[in-house]
Amino acid sequence: MKELTSFEGVKCANCTTPLEGEYCHHCGQSVHSVLRPVHGLVEEFFETFLHIDGRILHTVPPLFLKPGFLTLEYFSGRRVRYIAPFRLMFVLCLLSFFALHLATDVITARVAQRHQHVLIAGSPGHFDDDDSADEVQKDLARRLTSLEAARAANAKAGNNAAIAAQIDSNEQASRDNARQRLTELGMPASAASAAAAGATAPAKPAGAKEDRSDSYTMAPANISWLPAAANQRLTELGQHMLDNMHALLKGNPAERQEARERLITNVFGALPGTMMVLIPTFALLLTVFYFFKHRLYMEHLIVALHSHAFIFLSLLLIILAGMLSTWLKPHLALAGWVLGFAQAALMIWVPVYLLIMQKRIYRQGWAMTGIKFVLIGWVYMWMLVFALAMAAVLGLAH
Repeated sequence: MKELTSFEGVKCANCTTPLEGEYCHHCGQSVHSVLRPVHGLVEEFFETFLHIDGRILHTVPPLFLKPGFLTLEYFSGRRVRYIAPFRLMFVLCLLSFFALHLATDVITARVAQRHQHVLIAGSPGHFDDDDSADEVQKDLARRLTSLEAARAANAKAGNNAAIAAQIDSNEQASRDNARQRLTELGMPASAASAAAAGATAPAKPAGAKEDRSDSYTMAPANISWLPAAANQRLTELGQHMLDNMHALLKGNPAERQEARERLITNVFGALPGTMMVLIPTFALLLTVFYFFKHRLYMEHLIVALHSHAFIFLSLLLIILAGMLSTWLKPHLALAGWVLGFAQAALMIWVPVYLLIMQKRIYRQGWAMTGIKFVLIGWVYMWMLVFALAMAAVLGLAH
């Protein structure tokens, strides 16, 4: 399709305004038709992609290296070369939380694997401190429950034959130790052997509800000014929260691991939405502290968006450096040390960057800027704690 080089006599198809360029200055519609061959769409896609890529190159380096530069550019009206503040913050927020979620999953899996390894490879259950047959049988049942959880985790991970053999060996050794202790307590050898051999991990019948104390049972919500459906939903959310807390605090190892994974997933799912509320609140905080600067709330909001975009970018780099350092240390210790140093440098750069950014944008002396920086940081820290607590509550409620 041939591109127009002259627009004399051409009118906008939408509002009939005479055109002076590729876009109508009255309604904004493009002169180019959407009815075009497929190759034209492909060309437009790559043109758009390369254009965005160019804006990334113009946006990310100054965002990270030049405190306040992007914000001052926006205040000056020079915006076309850069990615919009909200889009920039939102994309970096999602990327950083995805990386943090991935790193948390890796750490949780390693801790669970280490716990399972200690449980499997550790010494079998000993019962020397038990003074009665009931205590021996209870300790044996707890040990068997832990081994059953390890066996289930091993099956979920692919059923490693060596691990399965170690679990069976520890189970048999625990039964032998229990039988020996029962014999020492005066139980006949035949009865002790039968008690140790017949002991099993406590199991619930299929479909049976678990008995639990009243502290883990949600009382029906009854708020008079809410409709019945809302009260029922609140009751369900409250019961979900108590169920998750019960699993985390009093469940067996498998239930605790499952509840922990569910909580982490739900918390990270709630964090982006929580930040969408926290950032405008932070902008309102800037409005209060810089009230006599007579700036519009939108200006403070752009400062907040760029500040958080930098924080999310730094968090992403810190997480990636940490993951690479952990992966490289066993193979190349020097690279792991360098990445660890880079992590520390990034952590130091974050508050330094934000202080310089605040000084450049609001143009106050270092003393006043430092005082306001500390006060704003202290208030924001409690806002962040509250936001994370709310995200945790929302995570528990699902």
